[in-house]
Order: sequence, then structure tokens, then C-alpha cells
Amino acid sequence: MCRWLAYAGSPVYLDEVLFKPANSLISQSLHARKSHVVTNGDGFGLGWYDAKTEPGLYRDVRPAWNDDNLRSLSEQIRSNLFFAHVRASTGTSTSRANCHPFRHGRWLFMHNGQIGGFDRIARDLDFMISPELYRQRQGNTDSETLFFLLLTFGLERDPVTAFRLAVERVEGAMAEAGVTDPLRIAAAVTDGERIIALRHSTDRQSPTLYHGMATGVRAADGQTCCVSETGSLFVSSEPLDAEIRNWTPVAESSLLVAETGKVKVEPFRH
Repeated sequence: MCRWLAYAGSPVYLDEVLFKPANSLISQSLHARKSHVVTNGDGFGLGWYDAKTEPGLYRDVRPAWNDDNLRSLSEQIRSNLFFAHVRASTGTSTSRANCHPFRHGRWLFMHNGQIGGFDRIARDLDFMISPELYRQRQGNTDSETLFFLLLTFGLERDPVTAFRLAVERVEGAMAEAGVTDPLRIAAAVTDGERIIALRHSTDRQSPTLYHGMATGVRAADGQTCCVSETGSLFVSSEPLDAEIRNWTPVAESSLLVAETGKVKVEPFRH
């Protein structure tokens, strides 16, 4: 499994969120607290928005805790919306192309979980991806497959419907192939303006997911100051600090939509 973090709000230097909180994403890459996979050392990635429509992207195969470039860049990059991900492979190779987040145009996508029996249904899922999009694939993970299914099913027009259609088709392919291993998803997409995140599984054991709000980001004494109902938004695999009252778990089979400073969480039906 993996760990990830999405941030949207007032512009902040990335290191304030990635390195300084007590349970920062970099700490989680080495000592995850809410995952049966403690170490997430099979690569990492950052995707951030600034002046351009398309996001910047930095990914590598080194463990996040052991990359000096990551720390240096995060001290210099300032953004009002960014994704960050640390990877624990579920079977596919450790390569830069397989590191999250994945980018297509102005969109970013990242995922924690797995498509059960992916090796048995990968070909069927590939045929569902539009030919124009399929040519742009770079890696071979189930996560990137899910992203390109979302794009195929209208992510740019209607992200919520795209999630529903993609999950429906994946579960249908699993059922047809007789796959009994679970589908588990904790995923997020963004176009630089809104964040849509899904927590869903076929066995009701989805990877953990939380959201919290903050008036600003100041990781003093390991705390992220998530004390307000308005302001900056965090969506993450784990709370970034010990102030658990400031973090709201995303329920099983729920879809989170964050836009213009507002967060809505609703049941996911497909």
C-alpha cells in the first residue's frame, strides 16, 4: 500500500506540510501508523500548481526519506494546491513511470490500494481505455489504469460520474474473471481548482483517509494548526499530527468533493 497527501489553500512552502508535522508524509514513508505496510520506500512523487495551467511534476524511485533533492525543492516550491505520494508497490516494478501522482493535461491523480486480480483483468481493462489516451500511458500499474479509465469515462466533464463508471467497469471485469481478491481504493484527482477523493472497497477494508481544515499552515512543534472550519484543506492517508479532533475520517464508500474552500462528503453509489 501507499500513503498520500493533498493540500489546497493559501500558498505554502511544501516543506511546511511534507517534512515538519509530527506525522508528516515523509515520516509516514518510513513509519506509517495506520497501514499494515509500515515502510513506503518504492519511490515518491510531487505534483503542484503555480502560474501555469498544467502542474509541475517531480518523481523518483528513491525512498522519500533519502532524497536530498526532495527536501531542497520542497523548501523552495510554494503552491496553493499540491499532491504528494510515497509508494509501496503491490507487485509492479519500481520505476519513475510507476510513481504517483500521474499527470494528464491539467489533471493529477494518485492512489493507495489495489485492483484485485489485476494481472488477470489488465488486458480487459486496457481495452476499455480510449485509443487516444492509451498511447499516452507510461507505466504498467493498476493505479495508472484506473486514472486512464477515469479520463475515458469523462473525468474532465463530470468527475463524480467518471468515478462511478470506472469503478463499475472494474468490478464488472473482476466478477467476470472470477476474481475474489478485493478492490481497494483511496484515490484523489485534481484539476488545480477542485479535489475529488474516493474511499471505496469491495470488502469494506478501504485504506484509511482523513480530511482536516486549517486557518493556515504552521507546523510548530509538529502541529499543523488544523483548528478552523474554513481555510486550507488537507486530505491525507493519516492525520499529520496528534490533534485527532481536528481530523475527520472519510467513511467507507464515500466521495469527497472540495471546491472554493468548501468540502462535501457523500455516499459513493455506483
